[in-house]
Amino acid sequence: MNWLNKMERKFGKYAIPNLPLVIAIIYTFGFLMNAFKPDWLYFVTLNPHAIVQGQVWRIISWIFVPEGSMSIFFVLIFLFFYYSIGRNLEMAWGKFAFNLFFFSGIILTIVGAFLLYAYFTLLGGSYVSDSEAYYTSLLGECPQMLGGSWFYYYLSYEFSTYYLNLSIFLAYAITYPNMRVLLMFIIPIKVKVLGIIYICVLAFNIAFSFMSGFNNGLISLVSIGSSLLNTLIFYLLLRKGKRRFKEIKRQKEFRKKVKEASQPATQIRHKCAICGQTDVSNPELTFRYCSKCNGNYEYCNEHLFTHKHIQ
Repeated sequence: MNWLNKMERKFGKYAIPNLPLVIAIIYTFGFLMNAFKPDWLYFVTLNPHAIVQGQVWRIISWIFVPEGSMSIFFVLIFLFFYYSIGRNLEMAWGKFAFNLFFFSGIILTIVGAFLLYAYFTLLGGSYVSDSEAYYTSLLGECPQMLGGSWFYYYLSYEFSTYYLNLSIFLAYAITYPNMRVLLMFIIPIKVKVLGIIYICVLAFNIAFSFMSGFNNGLISLVSIGSSLLNTLIFYLLLRKGKRRFKEIKRQKEFRKKVKEASQPATQIRHKCAICGQTDVSNPELTFRYCSKCNGNYEYCNEHLFTHKHIQ
């Protein structure tokens, strides 16, 4: 972990504070664009074929594309959930490490897209031409605004924020394996169990894709693997750097205790039973009592829906 400490000392000042909130704002913009101007997706997906032809904004614009179409209710649940787990990771790892994790996921996804583009350009020409002929027979010539190729247009949808968000969830499951979430808002389940299920489903999808053809399997493997590679890297770092992350946590807790000790006790009105955050140390949080816990246990908004009920 020495290299990470050195990077943090050198570049830590450039880390974006409260990055989970920035991510939530980006996704909110994407959901609004989907709702009011759905054809905007034609111009923003990660399409290397269109990028090399001059549509360079696609290198970044794809991160504004949200996960599919959802109702306003599920959009709010989605944004709140990923903001909460992102904040927990940021507090556990530190601002710089979470920035590095998120942006490495973006970079690896872009690299994976261009590797597939290079492969199909150099070695998979017949597969591309066959696919192009099939799409052209159904849809006509591909417009230049889509990159001029139906094959690469549809391939661009394989590289989306879905796997980027999944990498954040898997990182959360590795860091807080015993935290519970409500599956379908009813069934409490540990996040590590959900993480294992997701990995098994992804492995099955990749295997099934290879069964339908090598090129199909390669597309699935690269699109999924490149987006989730940062999770594997940080999993190895977590195993090697548990001491560092524990030190970060102790430092944060110490600073909070010092800050709370400097305030009169009467000013602290709310305190989370899980993380110990208060309305004094973290005024941006909201606190609620849990009606399902046996006793007067209060939780911050980050743990209100994820804690284990006390009976």
